Amino acid sequence: MAGVLVLAGTPIGQAGDAPPRLAAELSGADVVAAEDTRRLKRLCADVGITLSGRVVSYFEGNEQARTPVLLEALLAGERVVLVTDAGMPSVSDPGYRLVAAAVEHDVRVTAVPGPSAVLTALAVSGLPVDRFCFEGFLPRKAGERGRRLAALSTEERTMVFFEAPHRTEAALAAMAEALGDDRPAAVCRELTKTHEEVRRGPLAELVAWAADGVRGEVTIVVEGSSGGPAVDTDPGSLRAAVADLEASGSTRKEAIAEVAKRAGLPKREVYDVVHR
Repeated sequence: MAGVLVLAGTPIGQAGDAPPRLAAELSGADVVAAEDTRRLKRLCADVGITLSGRVVSYFEGNEQARTPVLLEALLAGERVVLVTDAGMPSVSDPGYRLVAAAVEHDVRVTAVPGPSAVLTALAVSGLPVDRFCFEGFLPRKAGERGRRLAALSTEERTMVFFEAPHRTEAALAAMAEALGDDRPAAVCRELTKTHEEVRRGPLAELVAWAADGVRGEVTIVVEGSSGGPAVDTDPGSLRAAVADLEASGSTRKEAIAEVAKRAGLPKREVYDVVHR
């Protein structure tokens, strides 16, 4: 009979948040596949877990090559536990390839639920939680990042992003450009850790805060669009929509930002059309 693949959630900060079942699964596993074997050993030491099975690395660099090896172990009847550095495997972490391979070969896949930076940040953000979407990491290249955010400009659900600390300022600036300077947001840093910090405010304010540098694990939560009629992207429609808002009392800057949001375009593009 085939074995079992266990996706085991690990603490996003304090080792004491580890669920009791995590210790049982790790100590009883035939194979433990870890994104970082050193961090796994540190976690085990912190919570008093003794590993009896073999430990292998499973990270972005070797995920494709290591997946067939782990699948072979599963098909041989072994219990494979997959852990990543923090949070849930396969959620912006290694794991999807192995899960897909296991499912394709009718191997049972189960999970040890654990802390999630996505839900934790959403809960403490103070932003609407009734409907939300997870967008993971934004593209690193400015052009691709701008296009992704422009496509999200009319998204009405609260959005949750992961970001590297050294790219946080650029990401927030791109969000302000695409979604509006005044869009409410929260930057959640080092969640559940000693230096946990949650900064809330409009995107423009958060950009200024991030200019001094950001450290630690970062999760960004952004309020969704308040709606408004969509705007066609042809130049005539864009100019007409800006003119209508100006006639209603908006400044040109405000009108351009609102039309860009409704059209799903960068503000600079609408600005160029209006002033062409």
